[in-house]
Amino acid sequence: MPRWLKTLFKIFAILVGLLLIALVAATSYINFHKQYFLNAIIKELNKNLHGGTLTIASMNPSFLSGFPGISVTLKDVVLRDSLWKVHHHTLLEAKNFNISVNAFALMHGAIKINKMGLDQATIYLYTDSTGYSNTFVLRKQEKPKSSAAKNDNSTAEVRQFYLNQVNFILDNQKGHKLFHFAVDNLKGKIDYKNDDWNANLNLKVLAKSMAFNTLRGSFIKDKLLQGTIVAAFNATNGIITVAPNTLNIGDDPFIISGKFSTIKNPGDFTIDITEHEILWKRASALLAPNITSHLNMFDLKHPFDVNAVIAGSFNKGGDPAIDVKCTVKNNTLSTPEGTVDSCSFQAAFTNNYIKGKGLTDENSAIKIYQLTGNYEQVPFRVDTGIISNLNKPIAAGKLKSKFAVARLNHLFSETLNLTKGTADLDLSYTANIVDFKLVKPIVHGLVNIKNADVNYLPRKLNFKNTSISLNFTGDDLYLKNIHLQSGRSIVYMEGSVKNFLNLYYTAPEKILVNWQIRSPQLYLGEFLGFLSGKRSTTVKKRNSTNFADQLNTVLEKGSADMHLHVDKAYYFKFMATDVNADLLLSETGIEMKNVQVKNSGGSVNLNGRITQNGVLNHFAINTSVNNVNISNFFYSFDNFGLKDFTYKNLRGFLFLKSNISGNLTDQGKIVPRSINGTVNLNLKKGALLDFEPITNVGKFAFPLRNLNNITFNNLDGKFDLHGDKITINPMMINSSVLNMNVAGIYSLSKGTNIALDIPLRNPKKDEGITNQQEKQERRMKGIVLHILASDGENGKIKFGWNKNHH
Repeated sequence: MPRWLKTLFKIFAILVGLLLIALVAATSYINFHKQYFLNAIIKELNKNLHGGTLTIASMNPSFLSGFPGISVTLKDVVLRDSLWKVHHHTLLEAKNFNISVNAFALMHGAIKINKMGLDQATIYLYTDSTGYSNTFVLRKQEKPKSSAAKNDNSTAEVRQFYLNQVNFILDNQKGHKLFHFAVDNLKGKIDYKNDDWNANLNLKVLAKSMAFNTLRGSFIKDKLLQGTIVAAFNATNGIITVAPNTLNIGDDPFIISGKFSTIKNPGDFTIDITEHEILWKRASALLAPNITSHLNMFDLKHPFDVNAVIAGSFNKGGDPAIDVKCTVKNNTLSTPEGTVDSCSFQAAFTNNYIKGKGLTDENSAIKIYQLTGNYEQVPFRVDTGIISNLNKPIAAGKLKSKFAVARLNHLFSETLNLTKGTADLDLSYTANIVDFKLVKPIVHGLVNIKNADVNYLPRKLNFKNTSISLNFTGDDLYLKNIHLQSGRSIVYMEGSVKNFLNLYYTAPEKILVNWQIRSPQLYLGEFLGFLSGKRSTTVKKRNSTNFADQLNTVLEKGSADMHLHVDKAYYFKFMATDVNADLLLSETGIEMKNVQVKNSGGSVNLNGRITQNGVLNHFAINTSVNNVNISNFFYSFDNFGLKDFTYKNLRGFLFLKSNISGNLTDQGKIVPRSINGTVNLNLKKGALLDFEPITNVGKFAFPLRNLNNITFNNLDGKFDLHGDKITINPMMINSSVLNMNVAGIYSLSKGTNIALDIPLRNPKKDEGITNQQEKQERRMKGIVLHILASDGENGKIKFGWNKNHH
């Protein structure tokens, strides 16, 4: 080693040795003058105190821990304000208060604090309900202007500080604020430039409470804060600025910055928090419970980007202003109404929606922009949406969507099967949110469905090329431009529902649709599904949405008031023209009013009801038939179940009034022998053709008369129907070839018993008599045959003499 280098090392060693000797000497000096230096330190620390008391139990110097300065440990330090005996909250209570002083300044009799630290301490900043604070003891004193003060070499500037195992509590009773931080470790360095300073802090702190309003609860409760904070103080404006830097809150790294005011509006602050990938539940858990409870009704499967700005005051009462913005891309959103897949949107939360209305839940709002996604496989877009007043939430927005209707099949697997066709939605809405569900919505806009094939499963109804336009106008719904095709039937419909949206969610069974229906041709047999009971299904029930459940209830329990006009209507063999009817369809059946049809050259009017009872359906109908061709009429209704008396045996024009009831199958056919009621008929210009029971009698009773074509101008009759029995009330038949009186029972099974009184007198002999009374008296003159029609073999009617006639 060169000589000069050896010499340099020796000089350095001597200097270090001298420094150590000096520090040991200074430490020994302090140790022998503990009380003096303790009083000096207390005096230095009391410089900025305003009243109150500072007590220190003892002091232990140590030069090594504060090298190259001298470290002093103050034991059991207690700082209290002058009103401590009133509120009993100690401002500072520390097991160890460590201070490192400038050794060279100490040699000149001055104390300069380089480093300060607390171990096992509690700092309690207390403000009572009147606004008095125990921090008044630290109120800054005005600087003395004397030259002596200016030349004072001592300073209270602290270059370094640390906290270990320190509880920091800010309890503001007047402002309802409570901040409690359990500091595991905090280290900081401060650089001064005149009255300005820059600080760098490393911390590990547990936030036990960060309640800006204790009535609302705490932010980041029981979350660990760990990281670095870089701050700067500007003495001119009194602002402490925290530069953006990463700080871990719980398991998530946040970029945090902020500003804190110390002169103008002291205690005011603004904190900016950003996290580029955070889970919804974690973000929600960082907020106060009153906000968390609302946000937790939603969830996002994947992380998203969020920024929050919190602005308020540590001193003043009330909540801070909170503004949160987030960006979500291709995520999965869970809501009380269902799940939204492929979800993207931008959102903003504020508790100051209307400026000047206060920072409250009532003045809070969640705004959503450019929301897109798939709800239950249905794509949609909401350009702008808002949920306002989180105390009584109101949702509003504009919804657009266009999709194939087949995407809805999984929602209505037990009700509807949809193929082909598209749906186009353009709706604006407003609705209350109660228990996280939409209530009393008000909707404006259109839903257009085009070219859809619909199979309504419970009623086994099929419609082709279906189109419908739904026009929502607030509470009411208008249904327009509806085109239905089922088999050969074509139907055009217009409808409306008053108070639709309110009833849809609260009482769907009370919904009544008013329909105006017209059809060029209607085959009623294609709509017999309305007579069917609900079809049982083996399809496994899914966990459907509230919307789907409601719609299923509406379809099954709602009612329809139908005003119908049909050019041609077909019902099996029955064909009617110019049909007009008022029909009320409900869950229990069909009520028919003012039904008017033209048939067989005449008209038919009826009123009645069909009540659904599973497979069988009960009907009760009042009918008026006017001037219809009786042969065509009997043919249309399969001879009303009669076997011996068919449309082939009849001619003439029928006038009829009936009041009957009976049963229908789910195929629309009358159940044999189920009809009860009365029928009053009048047949004009009638004829009985080839009626075998009469022709058989004629072979031996009237061999010279043509009984194959019996005509009569006017025939009146009354019949009572009782299941398989038809009671023929006494009836006089005046015909071209014979007269007869008929009464008795005709049975569709067994029990036929009909008495026929037939005079042998030929009616042709009385054709010249114009006096009706005389003609009536001569009607039964002469020999009268008394014949009994009764049950024969093979269901045929047999004729014999009526032995019971007297």
